[in-house]
Order: sequence, then structure tokens, then C-alpha cells
Amino acid sequence: MVREHHSILDCTIRDGGLVNNWDFSVQFVKDMYDGLSGAGVEYMEIGYKNSAKLLKGAEAGPWRFLNEDFLKEVIPKKTDTKLSALVDIGRVDENDILPRENSLLDLIRVACYIKDVDKALELVQKFHGYGYETSINIMALSHVMENELSEALEEINKSPVDVVYIVDSYGSMDYRDIDYLVSKFQRLVPDKQLGLHMHNNMQQAFSNTLIGAHKGVKFLDSSVYGMGRAAGNCPTELLVSNLKNPRYDIRPVLGIIENHMIAMREKWEWGYIIPYMIAGALNEHPRAAMALRSGADKDKFVEFYDKLTSPEAMPTNHHSD
Repeated sequence: MVREHHSILDCTIRDGGLVNNWDFSVQFVKDMYDGLSGAGVEYMEIGYKNSAKLLKGAEAGPWRFLNEDFLKEVIPKKTDTKLSALVDIGRVDENDILPRENSLLDLIRVACYIKDVDKALELVQKFHGYGYETSINIMALSHVMENELSEALEEINKSPVDVVYIVDSYGSMDYRDIDYLVSKFQRLVPDKQLGLHMHNNMQQAFSNTLIGAHKGVKFLDSSVYGMGRAAGNCPTELLVSNLKNPRYDIRPVLGIIENHMIAMREKWEWGYIIPYMIAGALNEHPRAAMALRSGADKDKFVEFYDKLTSPEAMPTNHHSD
């Protein structure tokens, strides 16, 4: 049996927080860390390291604006499972980021749109200088022109960033797209490790992640029970049970789902749901589908489809994750 060397990065708390405004209890996050540690998962993304003062009027749970003192209370003792946080361009105050030796975080991921790659690389440079592992996650790749992507990757290859992510923000990609993009990234950023962040609008997140894994992508994003914005992500439990690595154990992940997430699913909605599927099939941002699901007409699928496909429909292709 060939052992593949991958790192699963579970982003339930960060991406799942987009579902419930980061309203996770401290106990849940502690149990998540213990469970993922027991399962052998390599990284847990414990939230965003964005700055509350740069996001005016953004009331949210503490996982939206991570505070180091608070983190030390939540996780008094670290295991082998490393901690990561994500920052968005223009939403992070660099002064909020401590040197790595004073922080519980190991990895800081910088998310950006293609137009802001230069800004993202500036942050990467800074965080790299502080001693962190770093990644750059270019969002909404399905809306990026080939030449723009090639230029960006050339710049990225010269930077100190550790991991470059292929992100399917709209859940609109299939195995051919992933096969193509992984090959392109491997060619243009040969010195970097690659990562995959897939959304499940068309039930492709798991298979797309596996295709990347088999092509040598190291960092595989997932979330427990698939909990992530809108259609959610590749389920952690599927990766843990499928990847050939003796360190992985599915039982602790099943425990998290049984003890916490069945009840959460009754309260908050995420996963494969028809309006999210429609948005994915049309390569659109899920925001219109999310708005529909929060209103009285949430199951009017035909009307929603007609609205999104009418010639007057405005494209909704900005700002995502």
C-alpha cells in the first residue's frame, strides 16, 4: 500500500462560522480540537484573525476576530494538531499578529482575489518574517482569466509563501478542472506545496479533493460533517476514512458529529441544497441562494433558477471565500 503524505486542514470553525456567525461555544471548539487531535488531523483552522475595527458593524462570535489570550484559555495545551487562522486583504491589522513564538497559531493563510495578489504577498512576507507557515488562497478561481492566473503564479513562485491553494469558491468545478489546475500550478509554482479548498454545491468536493490528492497536492481542506458556507466543504470524516495513513482514526470525528453537530444541523442549514446546486451549476457566488434560503420562498427552486438565468440577471461574481 502506498502511503500518501497529506495534511488535512479542518476549517469547520472558520468556514462553518460563515453559517452561524461564528456562534460556536468554547466547549464545542475544545471538543473539536480534542476530536481532530484524536483523529490524527494535522491542522485545525480555529477562525479568522481579522480585525474588528476594520469590519465596522460586524457583530460576530470570537472566532471571527481571534484574540491570543482568549485562544490560550480555549486550548491550554496543544497536541500535534497545529492551529491555523485565515486573514482577508484589507480586514487584518498587521499589528494584531504576534510573532509566532508568542502565538498559539502555526499557520496564517491569506485569502485574496486575483487583483490583490500583490497585497496578499506583502502580508505573506510579513507573517513569514514573524516565523509562521503561510499560504495564499486565491478565491473564485473559476472567474479568473488564464493569463491573469499565470502572471499571479509567477509572482507567487518568487515569494516565501509555503502553500498555494486552488480554491473552488462557487463549487462549480469538476474533476477535469481540478486535474487541469493542479497540473498548471505544479508547472508554474514548482517550489511550493499546493492546497485544495473545495465547496460542495454539486457534490464534487470529496472527489475533487481526492483527485488533487492523487496528483500530489499536500494540503487538503475539509470540515466536519461538511459544515461550511452554503453548500459546505469536503467532509473531514470522508478524508479521514479514505486516505491511507495509519495515523488517521474516524471514531473521534464521528463523536464530534454525534455529540454536537446533529443538533447544530437542526438549528443551522448547510450542505447540498438545490439553490446552492443551481448557483454552482451556473458558476455563481452563492449569496443569492443564501438570501433565498433565509426567506419565505426558500423552496421555490424553479423561480430562483429562472431569476438567475434571465438575461437581466446581474452576475454576482464578487467577494467570496
